[in-house]
Amino acid sequence: MRKVKTRSLSIYILVVVAILGMGFYVGRYIAYGSRWASAPFNQTVFQRGILNIGVVKDTNGVILADVTDGRRTFASSAEVRRSTLHVVGDLEGNVGTGALFAFASDLAGYNLITGSYSLFSPGRSVELTIDSELNTAAYRALNGRRGVVLVSNYKTGEILCMVSNPSFDPANTPDAATILDMVDPYVNHAVQSSFAPGSTFKLVTAAAAIEQISDVYDYTFECTGSLEIGNDTLICRHGPHGTLDIERGMRVSCNIVFGELALLLGADNMAEYAAKYDLSGSITVSGIRTASGRFDEAPDGSIFLAWSGIGQYNTEVCPVTMLRLVGAIANEGRAAPLHYSKRTGIFSIFPPLSGRLVNRETATRLNDLLDIPENQTISGFDIRAKTGTAQFDGRDPHAWYAGYIANPDYPYAFVVMVEHGGSGASVARPVATRVLQALVGR
Repeated sequence: MRKVKTRSLSIYILVVVAILGMGFYVGRYIAYGSRWASAPFNQTVFQRGILNIGVVKDTNGVILADVTDGRRTFASSAEVRRSTLHVVGDLEGNVGTGALFAFASDLAGYNLITGSYSLFSPGRSVELTIDSELNTAAYRALNGRRGVVLVSNYKTGEILCMVSNPSFDPANTPDAATILDMVDPYVNHAVQSSFAPGSTFKLVTAAAAIEQISDVYDYTFECTGSLEIGNDTLICRHGPHGTLDIERGMRVSCNIVFGELALLLGADNMAEYAAKYDLSGSITVSGIRTASGRFDEAPDGSIFLAWSGIGQYNTEVCPVTMLRLVGAIANEGRAAPLHYSKRTGIFSIFPPLSGRLVNRETATRLNDLLDIPENQTISGFDIRAKTGTAQFDGRDPHAWYAGYIANPDYPYAFVVMVEHGGSGASVARPVATRVLQALVGR
């Protein structure tokens, strides 16, 4: 009798272990199945480490990547291939934001029931929200300069244009020495890098001042071209401006106004708003975690805090998070989840809702502050935007231009950043103008 009980207990233990083991396996399969299916060791969908299944299309159905006679092919135009490299990918999977890597499981046709196996047609199409014509226009506008161009629909969160340069032709990958000389051509700088934002960060300082300083619109500031802070000097490169308030301060991009506002707000408030708008952190774009921004809390009352209020000191921002912020300002404070892969299945029927990023009244006031005559560069369209010129010792500044079209029929936000390109007004704004003209002129 004792033997029967012992054997029964052993069987029960084995059954429990088997159930637990099966549960563990099923859980792992659900969690990581798509990753296993899209791993290079899966010879069903990979050949010699190259994904040889699935088609990538742009928002208009233009084929950006296909498979012909068992070989991966790309768009017929070399310019299209270069301009879409960072959203399509390369043969070796080195471009982490490219569809051939980031959406490999979708291209493989993976599902929980059959994995990546298909009885009928292998793989499937992945449609991007990217407009390849717009990407090409942006690539041309950069004209070989290192930088980023982004355009999104701020109502839906669809990214229509995402260009990062340096780039190369994925159908004719350069040799290792050339890639090394290009410096980070595999990196999508729109998503995977952060840069000093310069005066575009004045939007954050203005938002904090609007909410934390009750009578900020009654404040006046005196710009003589510089401001002594202890033993240091804050320079206003556009000054002297004389007496001005926050509205004129934004219009002429006065460093003195926003440096003094940062000092009034204090380091804690400034850090809180940088984090609140995710500029010092990161966000997710189509499942890809962006590079983290940075905002160091400088000592209260210091020159470093004043510089941080104008987007200098150690402040860094990822371009796509800046795109999200200006899009939210345009959209009455609501930020639509940014994405560049079209939603499928139930997600296309019930897309994620826009979340509140900026207080509605604050967004309205920021919108008014951005009503700057110099921005009206496209006839018939109300452009609200901020230039930025992020200074560096011994190097040319980063040139920024970030904003949106306020016309309701054209709900587009944009960010242009040219690395060490010079002035935001003279370098980045003309790039944005050419891209927006290509967008609205079709």
